[in-house]
Amino acid sequence: MISTATIEEACDLVTDGTHYTPKNIGRGIPFLTVKDVTDDALDFIGCSFISDNDFRLAKAGNSAPQRGDILFSKDGTVGKVHVVSTDKPFAVLSSLAILRPKPDLVDPKYFGFVLRSPRVLDDALKRKTGSAIRRVILSDLKSVRVPLPPLPEQRQIAAILDRTDALRAKRRAALAQLDTLTQSIFLDTFGSVRDNPNGWQVVALTDVCSPKQWPTISTSDLTPSGFPVYGANGHIGFYSDFNHEHSTVLITCRGATCGTINVSPPRCYVTGNAMSLDDPDPKRICIAYLEHVLRARGLADAISGTAQPQITRQGLLPVRFPLPPIDLQLQFGSCRESG
Repeated sequence: MISTATIEEACDLVTDGTHYTPKNIGRGIPFLTVKDVTDDALDFIGCSFISDNDFRLAKAGNSAPQRGDILFSKDGTVGKVHVVSTDKPFAVLSSLAILRPKPDLVDPKYFGFVLRSPRVLDDALKRKTGSAIRRVILSDLKSVRVPLPPLPEQRQIAAILDRTDALRAKRRAALAQLDTLTQSIFLDTFGSVRDNPNGWQVVALTDVCSPKQWPTISTSDLTPSGFPVYGANGHIGFYSDFNHEHSTVLITCRGATCGTINVSPPRCYVTGNAMSLDDPDPKRICIAYLEHVLRARGLADAISGTAQPQITRQGLLPVRFPLPPIDLQLQFGSCRESG
């Protein structure tokens, strides 16, 4: 039977970054916030830079991660996880938790995979507090329980998951290449959306479909299986019911990824941070064309707000684009599916 431990029990150190923002001097020691961290990388180019003295103060306060530490974003975008694999000196802001696993108890790579798992993330997200800024409090994060098999088994699991991640990375690269090819076919078929070289009728988005926001599902309502749920970041989990019988084009309508275009599968639930483009007129437009014309056009002019970017149905009213003959759209859709 696999034993479990709280994050605090599994670590020698559970803390966070500085509770003040040192002055960015444009050179010196990297200073990272949530935006500078992904699962795969740390951005040491686009981040802020602090003085040696400010770094010494941060390090004295345990706000300077070291190799083998795990960074966990606990403010704003909760749940980013990065296993530090560099000896480069840097410090972080308090929006990032720093977890230092006990070396005789926990393998860092395994711990990183565990912290990304849906069950652990759900446990952390259920503890989110605050209204204006969503966050996980450090004391709550410490009490999240994680599975801890024996150390050799952890290393074996981490090695397997590493290989799985490598395969996923290859698949993402292949899909990105396919998407580039699809955009090239789109351009060859229809020309520039902005220039409309074929002189096709220009229509408003709301003339050919019905943008709609649905009730938001809370994290606690998500289930281990069922119908897929789509929100601001694409597929976010499962639910016991669905609100879309057919595939639909989705627009992320809140947050940092506002304006991103996705497509949902049939029989799914679209939650409130995404807007679905429902009831496309089948005699005038097909989903494949709608998806790619919006990607080619972009939706920057539909986004309002700076601190909290958002797209509303009202904001989509000025969105217009050329509408080629439906037969040509369907031909493009067929080429895309065959690719």
